[in-house]
Amino acid sequence: MRSLEILFLLSTITLSCVSSTIIDKFNDWKDKFEVKIKDDYHFNSVLKKWIENDKFIQEHNFKNLTYTLGHNQFSGMDSHEYSEYLGFNGPYISHSNLRTENIELKDVPTSVNWITKGGVTGVKNQGQCGSCWSFSTTGALEGAYFTKYGSLPSFSEQQLVDCDNRKNGGKDMGCNGGLMDNAFNWIEKNGGLCTEEDYPYVSGTTKTGGTCQTECTVVDNSVVKSFVDVSKSSDQKMMEAVSQQPVSVAIEADQKEFQLYKSGVFTGTCGTNLDHGVLVVGYGTESDGDYYIVKNSWGTTWGSNGYIYLGRGDQYNKGNGQCGVLLQASYPLV
Repeated sequence: MRSLEILFLLSTITLSCVSSTIIDKFNDWKDKFEVKIKDDYHFNSVLKKWIENDKFIQEHNFKNLTYTLGHNQFSGMDSHEYSEYLGFNGPYISHSNLRTENIELKDVPTSVNWITKGGVTGVKNQGQCGSCWSFSTTGALEGAYFTKYGSLPSFSEQQLVDCDNRKNGGKDMGCNGGLMDNAFNWIEKNGGLCTEEDYPYVSGTTKTGGTCQTECTVVDNSVVKSFVDVSKSSDQKMMEAVSQQPVSVAIEADQKEFQLYKSGVFTGTCGTNLDHGVLVVGYGTESDGDYYIVKNSWGTTWGSNGYIYLGRGDQYNKGNGQCGVLLQASYPLV
Protein backbone atom coordinates (compact mmCIF):
# COMPACT_ATOMS: atom_id res chain seq x y z
CA MET A 1 0.00 0.00 0.00
CA ARG A 2 1.33 3.42 -0.92
CA SER A 3 2.35 5.80 1.88
CA LEU A 4 -0.36 8.37 1.01
CA GLU A 5 -3.04 5.68 1.14
CA ILE A 6 -1.74 4.52 4.53
CA LEU A 7 -1.76 8.09 5.88
CA PHE A 8 -5.29 8.63 4.59
CA LEU A 9 -6.47 5.37 6.19
CA LEU A 10 -4.85 6.30 9.51
CA SER A 11 -6.35 9.78 9.46
CA THR A 12 -9.77 8.32 8.64
CA ILE A 13 -9.53 5.89 11.57
CA THR A 14 -8.36 8.67 13.90
CA LEU A 15 -11.23 10.93 12.88
CA SER A 16 -13.92 8.25 12.78
CA CYS A 17 -15.02 9.03 16.33
CA VAL A 18 -15.38 12.78 15.75
CA SER A 19 -18.85 13.95 16.72
CA SER A 20 -21.28 15.42 14.22
CA THR A 21 -21.26 18.64 16.25
CA ILE A 22 -17.51 19.05 15.67
CA ILE A 23 -17.92 18.24 11.98
CA ASP A 24 -20.69 20.84 11.68
CA LYS A 25 -18.57 23.42 13.48
CA PHE A 26 -15.65 22.64 11.19
CA ASN A 27 -17.81 22.92 8.07
CA ASP A 28 -19.17 26.28 9.26
CA TRP A 29 -15.58 27.48 9.68
CA LYS A 30 -14.62 26.09 6.27
CA ASP A 31 -17.51 27.87 4.58
CA LYS A 32 -16.93 31.15 6.43
CA PHE A 33 -13.28 31.36 5.41
CA GLU A 34 -13.86 29.84 1.97
CA VAL A 35 -11.32 27.08 2.54
CA LYS A 36 -10.88 25.12 -0.67
CA ILE A 37 -10.74 21.36 -0.12
CA LYS A 38 -8.97 19.40 -2.85
CA ASP A 39 -10.01 15.84 -1.97
CA ASP A 40 -10.93 13.52 0.92
CA TYR A 41 -7.34 13.25 2.09
CA HIS A 42 -7.01 17.04 2.22
CA PHE A 43 -10.35 17.28 4.06
CA ASN A 44 -9.17 14.89 6.76
CA SER A 45 -5.78 16.60 7.02
CA VAL A 46 -7.28 20.06 7.51
CA LEU A 47 -9.96 18.71 9.87
CA LYS A 48 -7.35 17.03 12.06
CA LYS A 49 -5.33 20.25 12.39
CA TRP A 50 -8.49 22.26 13.00
CA ILE A 51 -9.54 19.89 15.81
CA GLU A 52 -6.10 20.18 17.42
CA ASN A 53 -6.33 23.98 17.26
CA ASP A 54 -9.91 23.91 18.56
CA LYS A 55 -8.77 21.91 21.56
CA PHE A 56 -5.85 24.31 22.09
CA ILE A 57 -8.24 27.28 21.97
CA GLN A 58 -10.67 25.77 24.46
CA GLU A 59 -7.94 24.71 26.89
CA HIS A 60 -6.37 28.17 26.77
CA ASN A 61 -9.62 30.09 27.22
CA PHE A 62 -10.58 27.87 30.17
CA LYS A 63 -7.58 29.32 32.05
CA ASN A 64 -9.21 32.79 32.02
CA LEU A 65 -5.98 34.66 31.26
CA THR A 66 -5.59 38.26 30.05
CA TYR A 67 -6.31 37.29 26.44
CA THR A 68 -8.46 34.86 24.51
CA LEU A 69 -7.91 32.72 21.45
CA GLY A 70 -10.36 31.99 18.66
CA HIS A 71 -10.77 30.50 15.22
CA ASN A 72 -9.63 32.43 12.18
CA GLN A 73 -8.28 31.81 8.68
CA PHE A 74 -5.26 29.98 10.15
CA SER A 75 -7.23 27.41 12.20
CA GLY A 76 -6.71 24.65 9.66
CA MET A 77 -2.92 25.05 9.66
CA ASP A 78 -0.21 23.66 11.89
CA SER A 79 2.62 25.95 13.01
CA HIS A 80 4.82 25.10 10.03
CA GLU A 81 2.10 25.79 7.45
CA TYR A 82 1.17 29.03 9.21
CA SER A 83 4.77 30.29 9.11
CA GLU A 84 5.21 29.17 5.51
CA TYR A 85 1.93 30.78 4.38
CA LEU A 86 2.89 34.17 5.80
CA GLY A 87 6.50 34.03 4.66
CA PHE A 88 8.17 34.41 8.06
CA ASN A 89 11.60 34.79 6.53
CA GLY A 90 12.14 38.53 6.34
CA PRO A 91 15.74 39.72 6.70
CA TYR A 92 15.16 41.57 9.95
CA ILE A 93 18.48 42.90 11.20
CA SER A 94 19.72 45.30 13.83
CA HIS A 95 19.58 49.00 13.12
CA SER A 96 22.64 50.64 11.62
CA ASN A 97 23.42 54.30 10.96
CA LEU A 98 20.80 55.38 13.49
CA ARG A 99 18.98 58.62 12.79
CA THR A 100 17.89 59.71 16.23
CA GLU A 101 15.59 62.52 17.21
CA ASN A 102 15.42 63.99 20.69
CA ILE A 103 11.71 64.16 21.51
CA GLU A 104 12.20 64.11 25.29
CA LEU A 105 8.60 64.62 26.33
CA LYS A 106 8.30 65.26 30.06
CA ASP A 107 4.60 64.53 30.14
CA VAL A 108 3.89 61.57 27.89
CA PRO A 109 0.12 61.01 27.57
CA THR A 110 -1.24 58.10 29.60
CA SER A 111 -2.92 56.76 26.48
CA VAL A 112 -2.80 57.35 22.72
CA ASN A 113 -5.02 55.94 19.97
CA TRP A 114 -4.33 57.00 16.39
CA ILE A 115 -7.29 54.94 15.17
CA THR A 116 -9.81 57.13 16.94
CA LYS A 117 -7.81 60.21 15.92
CA GLY A 118 -8.33 59.27 12.26
CA GLY A 119 -4.68 58.63 11.46
CA VAL A 120 -4.92 54.92 10.55
CA THR A 121 -6.35 53.38 7.37
CA GLY A 122 -8.46 50.23 7.50
CA VAL A 123 -6.80 46.90 8.21
CA LYS A 124 -5.32 45.40 5.05
CA ASN A 125 -4.42 41.82 4.14
CA GLN A 126 -1.01 40.74 2.85
CA GLY A 127 -2.35 37.30 1.88
CA GLN A 128 0.05 34.55 0.93
CA CYS A 129 3.07 36.82 0.47
CA GLY A 130 5.84 37.73 2.91
CA SER A 131 5.23 41.43 2.34
CA CYS A 132 4.43 42.46 5.92
CA TRP A 133 7.32 44.95 5.78
CA SER A 134 5.55 46.91 3.01
CA PHE A 135 2.31 47.14 5.01
CA SER A 136 4.17 48.34 8.09
CA THR A 137 5.94 50.92 5.91
CA THR A 138 2.78 52.27 4.27
CA GLY A 139 1.01 52.39 7.62
CA ALA A 140 3.79 54.50 9.11
CA LEU A 141 3.84 56.76 6.04
CA GLU A 142 0.05 57.16 6.19
CA GLY A 143 0.28 58.14 9.84
CA ALA A 144 3.13 60.60 9.21
CA TYR A 145 1.22 62.18 6.33
CA PHE A 146 -1.90 62.51 8.47
CA THR A 147 -0.13 64.17 11.38
CA LYS A 148 1.45 66.75 9.09
CA TYR A 149 -1.20 67.40 6.44
CA GLY A 150 -4.46 66.30 8.05
CA SER A 151 -5.52 63.89 5.28
CA LEU A 152 -5.15 60.12 5.08
CA PRO A 153 -4.24 58.62 1.70
CA SER A 154 -3.93 54.84 1.51
CA PHE A 155 -0.47 54.17 0.09
CA SER A 156 0.52 51.33 -2.23
CA GLU A 157 2.18 48.23 -0.81
CA GLN A 158 2.36 46.73 -4.29
CA GLN A 159 4.60 49.53 -5.51
CA LEU A 160 7.08 48.67 -2.76
CA VAL A 161 6.83 44.92 -3.42
CA ASP A 162 7.39 45.40 -7.18
CA CYS A 163 9.87 48.26 -7.20
CA ASP A 164 11.86 48.29 -3.95
CA ASN A 165 14.43 45.65 -4.89
CA ARG A 166 18.01 45.49 -6.08
CA LYS A 167 16.97 45.57 -9.72
CA ASN A 168 15.32 48.94 -9.13
CA GLY A 169 17.83 50.43 -6.71
CA GLY A 170 16.26 49.11 -3.51
CA LYS A 171 17.24 46.51 -0.94
CA ASP A 172 14.04 44.59 -0.13
CA MET A 173 12.87 41.30 -1.60
CA GLY A 174 9.15 41.47 -2.32
CA CYS A 175 7.27 38.43 -1.03
CA ASN A 176 10.51 37.07 0.40
CA GLY A 177 10.81 39.71 3.11
CA GLY A 178 12.13 43.17 3.73
CA LEU A 179 12.93 45.87 6.22
CA MET A 180 10.93 49.02 6.87
CA ASP A 181 13.99 51.30 7.05
CA ASN A 182 15.04 50.06 3.63
CA ALA A 183 11.59 50.92 2.30
CA PHE A 184 11.73 54.40 3.84
CA ASN A 185 15.01 54.91 2.01
CA TRP A 186 13.48 53.76 -1.27
CA ILE A 187 10.50 56.13 -0.92
CA GLU A 188 12.96 58.93 -0.21
CA LYS A 189 14.89 58.20 -3.43
CA ASN A 190 11.69 57.67 -5.43
CA GLY A 191 10.27 61.04 -4.46
CA GLY A 192 7.20 59.59 -2.76
CA LEU A 193 4.70 56.75 -3.11
CA CYS A 194 1.56 56.17 -5.17
CA THR A 195 -1.87 55.40 -3.72
CA GLU A 196 -3.41 51.97 -3.25
CA GLU A 197 -6.06 52.90 -5.80
CA ASP A 198 -3.51 53.80 -8.49
CA TYR A 199 -1.28 50.79 -7.78
CA PRO A 200 -3.47 48.07 -6.17
CA TYR A 201 -2.18 45.12 -4.18
CA VAL A 202 -2.27 41.73 -5.96
CA SER A 203 0.64 39.75 -4.49
CA GLY A 204 -1.57 38.26 -1.80
CA THR A 205 -3.04 35.98 -4.46
CA THR A 206 -0.23 35.83 -7.03
CA LYS A 207 2.23 35.01 -4.19
CA THR A 208 4.99 36.95 -5.92
CA GLY A 209 6.06 40.45 -6.87
CA GLY A 210 5.46 41.81 -10.35
CA THR A 211 7.12 44.15 -12.80
CA CYS A 212 7.66 47.64 -11.41
CA GLN A 213 5.05 49.97 -12.91
CA THR A 214 5.99 53.62 -13.40
CA GLU A 215 2.71 55.04 -14.74
CA CYS A 216 1.19 56.01 -11.39
CA THR A 217 1.77 59.45 -9.89
CA VAL A 218 3.24 59.73 -6.41
CA VAL A 219 1.14 61.55 -3.84
CA ASP A 220 2.19 65.17 -3.36
CA ASN A 221 4.42 65.64 -0.30
CA SER A 222 4.68 61.89 0.31
CA VAL A 223 8.48 61.83 -0.03
CA VAL A 224 10.23 60.58 3.09
CA LYS A 225 12.64 63.34 4.07
CA SER A 226 14.26 61.19 6.75
CA PHE A 227 13.33 58.54 9.27
CA VAL A 228 13.95 58.03 12.96
CA ASP A 229 15.06 54.81 14.65
CA VAL A 230 13.59 54.69 18.14
CA SER A 231 16.06 53.87 20.91
CA LYS A 232 15.54 50.19 21.61
CA SER A 233 14.49 48.46 24.84
CA SER A 234 12.72 51.53 26.20
CA ASP A 235 8.98 51.81 26.76
CA GLN A 236 9.47 55.49 27.51
CA LYS A 237 11.06 56.15 24.10
CA MET A 238 8.44 54.05 22.34
CA MET A 239 5.60 55.95 24.01
CA GLU A 240 7.26 59.27 23.20
CA ALA A 241 7.44 58.22 19.55
CA VAL A 242 3.90 56.79 19.35
CA SER A 243 2.49 59.92 20.98
CA GLN A 244 3.76 61.78 17.88
CA GLN A 245 2.69 59.32 15.16
CA PRO A 246 2.24 55.58 14.35
CA VAL A 247 5.51 53.62 14.48
CA SER A 248 6.76 50.67 12.41
CA VAL A 249 8.05 47.74 14.46
CA ALA A 250 9.27 44.19 13.97
CA ILE A 251 8.05 41.41 16.27
CA GLU A 252 8.11 37.64 16.63
CA ALA A 253 4.77 36.28 15.45
CA ASP A 254 5.38 32.58 14.83
CA GLN A 255 3.87 31.24 18.08
CA LYS A 256 0.60 29.26 18.08
CA GLU A 257 -0.98 31.62 20.62
CA PHE A 258 -0.22 34.54 18.28
CA GLN A 259 -1.59 32.56 15.34
CA LEU A 260 -4.94 32.08 17.10
CA TYR A 261 -5.09 35.35 19.10
CA LYS A 262 -8.59 36.82 19.39
CA SER A 263 -8.82 39.53 22.05
CA GLY A 264 -7.39 40.98 25.26
CA VAL A 265 -3.89 41.97 26.31
CA PHE A 266 -1.48 39.41 24.84
CA THR A 267 0.86 38.33 27.63
CA GLY A 268 1.65 34.82 26.35
CA THR A 269 5.01 33.28 25.60
CA CYS A 270 6.56 35.27 22.78
CA GLY A 271 10.28 35.71 22.10
CA THR A 272 12.43 38.17 20.21
CA ASN A 273 13.25 36.31 16.99
CA LEU A 274 11.91 39.11 14.82
CA ASP A 275 10.06 37.77 11.79
CA HIS A 276 7.10 40.06 11.15
CA GLY A 277 6.58 43.77 10.45
CA VAL A 278 3.57 45.54 12.01
CA LEU A 279 2.52 49.02 13.16
CA VAL A 280 2.12 50.40 16.69
CA VAL A 281 -0.83 52.81 16.56
CA GLY A 282 -1.32 53.56 20.23
CA TYR A 283 -0.97 52.45 23.83
CA GLY A 284 -3.01 52.45 27.00
CA THR A 285 -4.05 50.60 30.15
CA GLU A 286 -7.01 48.43 31.08
CA SER A 287 -7.84 46.02 33.89
CA ASP A 288 -5.67 43.32 32.31
CA GLY A 289 -2.61 45.59 32.22
CA ASP A 290 -0.68 48.05 30.07
CA TYR A 291 -0.59 47.48 26.33
CA TYR A 292 0.43 48.66 22.87
CA ILE A 293 -2.21 48.74 20.12
CA VAL A 294 -0.71 46.98 17.10
CA LYS A 295 -2.17 46.98 13.60
CA ASN A 296 -1.51 43.76 11.70
CA SER A 297 -1.86 43.00 7.99
CA TRP A 298 -3.83 39.74 8.09
CA GLY A 299 -7.29 41.17 7.48
CA THR A 300 -10.05 41.86 10.00
CA THR A 301 -10.87 38.18 10.61
CA TRP A 302 -7.67 37.75 12.62
CA GLY A 303 -7.33 39.05 16.16
CA SER A 304 -9.44 41.94 17.44
CA ASN A 305 -10.73 43.12 14.05
CA GLY A 306 -7.18 42.91 12.70
CA TYR A 307 -5.41 44.32 15.76
CA ILE A 308 -3.55 42.84 18.72
CA TYR A 309 -2.98 44.41 22.13
CA LEU A 310 0.58 43.53 23.13
CA GLY A 311 1.52 43.61 26.81
CA ARG A 312 3.59 46.69 27.70
CA GLY A 313 6.26 46.89 30.41
CA ASP A 314 9.85 45.97 31.25
CA GLN A 315 8.78 42.52 32.48
CA TYR A 316 8.67 41.27 28.90
CA ASN A 317 11.82 39.69 27.46
CA LYS A 318 14.14 41.46 29.89
CA GLY A 319 12.99 44.89 28.78
CA ASN A 320 13.03 44.15 25.04
CA GLY A 321 9.24 44.22 24.86
CA GLN A 322 6.52 41.64 24.31
CA CYS A 323 7.39 39.74 21.13
CA GLY A 324 10.46 42.01 20.82
CA VAL A 325 8.34 45.08 20.01
CA LEU A 326 10.96 47.46 21.45
CA LEU A 327 13.92 46.15 19.46
CA GLN A 328 13.39 47.59 15.99
CA ALA A 329 11.07 50.57 15.84
CA SER A 330 11.19 53.45 13.37
CA TYR A 331 9.02 56.08 11.74
CA PRO A 332 9.31 58.38 8.70
CA LEU A 333 9.32 62.17 8.57
CA VAL A 334 7.58 63.81 5.60
